[in-house]
Amino acid sequence: MHEPNTDVIQGTLDMLILKAVSLEPMHGFGIARRIEQVSRGVFKVNPGSLLTAFQRLERAGWLDSEWRDTENSRRAKFYTLTRGGRKQLEVETTDWLRRANAVARLLKDEG
Repeated sequence: MHEPNTDVIQGTLDMLILKAVSLEPMHGFGIARRIEQVSRGVFKVNPGSLLTAFQRLERAGWLDSEWRDTENSRRAKFYTLTRGGRKQLEVETTDWLRRANAVARLLKDEG
């Protein structure tokens, strides 16, 4: 039987991270878990991809980070959304919805 692809769609990881962090500051494992849970297991995030994305988003000024203790008394880097990150999330969400609607129209086309 064919296993479904659970990779995050190329070009959407930044948007999904920004969305997860827009709700509350989170550490990397929590962000990955939230993406998996909210997508009902459709998307699983590769830890290496996540680390690279965090670095990219921090360099862009869309995320801030600080080391804190987790609920399990472990040290983890928690990420928070910046004002610029909130604006970028709006831009990426609008663009994603436009593209997703275009694909849906193409798939419905009975031409």
